Amino acid sequence: MRRANSFPRRLWAAALILAIGVGGGALSLGAVAEPAHAALPAAATMPPPPDPADFDPGLIISDYDFFNPDSMTEAGIQAFLEAQNCRPKDDSPCLADYRQTTVSQPSEGPGHCTNYVGARNEKASRIIAKVASACTISPRVLLVLLQKEQSLLTRPSESGYLRAAGYGCPDTADCDTKYFGFFNQVYNAAWQFRQYSQEPERTYKIGTVDVGFNPNAECGSKPVTIANQATANLYNYTPYQPNRSALKSAKSEGDGCSAWGNLNFWTFYTTWFGPSTDGPYPAFLGNCLSLPGGQPCVPPSLLPRI
Repeated sequence: MRRANSFPRRLWAAALILAIGVGGGALSLGAVAEPAHAALPAAATMPPPPDPADFDPGLIISDYDFFNPDSMTEAGIQAFLEAQNCRPKDDSPCLADYRQTTVSQPSEGPGHCTNYVGARNEKASRIIAKVASACTISPRVLLVLLQKEQSLLTRPSESGYLRAAGYGCPDTADCDTKYFGFFNQVYNAAWQFRQYSQEPERTYKIGTVDVGFNPNAECGSKPVTIANQATANLYNYTPYQPNRSALKSAKSEGDGCSAWGNLNFWTFYTTWFGPSTDGPYPAFLGNCLSLPGGQPCVPPSLLPRI
């Protein structure tokens, strides 16, 4: 498949829907309406959403939590999807029941996606697990992406499945229809995250860079010290940070310059799976987790003991 060269997704993406109602109003700049805070889609037994004051724009998620393809099994993904409070917007199935015939994708060399073997009538959970394994991306990251972009876990729709991961949907233009389709979207999003890691010298990279609050330059920007490749990947995919108004509280309505994508990613991940910056791997294994530059990683057994 050929990939888009522009930013792969829209600023706010799709609405994030509460199980008990819909929040938010219409937004300017042609963006899709979204509530002012990340609405949580699972059952009432879930913990409350995290305090936005704890959001660290320089470390949204650890490399371990982002690049760990073994964080969930296919069965675990299926059980997670079945546990969601799913209310389709139209006649579309819930993600737990969604199936699609997939197309084989070739291996792209060291550090990039390995081959994906297509099959008929694959469950969404199987597609997510196989893509995660092929591209060394956490299934949890892909699940959060599907919810923050199109609310697919709670309010699926025909349009949502076409644009599932927001790939090929830049802020400044309509979505590119050649990337439409659930598998197409999930695979290309994971491929893009891997590509960001393979070619890390981009606008958003490890180090201190200016990150805007909104596509409108008048909304301003603020330097962010990006701590790791996973966080850089999220900014390359969704190139905005929440402003002070968005971070006031979990129920903040924000203002005309607020952007929610990366804050919502962090909120969903933290609520569903726990802290997004924990991980058992020590710092000296960092490059082995993200495989930047396509290098073969030095086996841990050959690394100096500390």
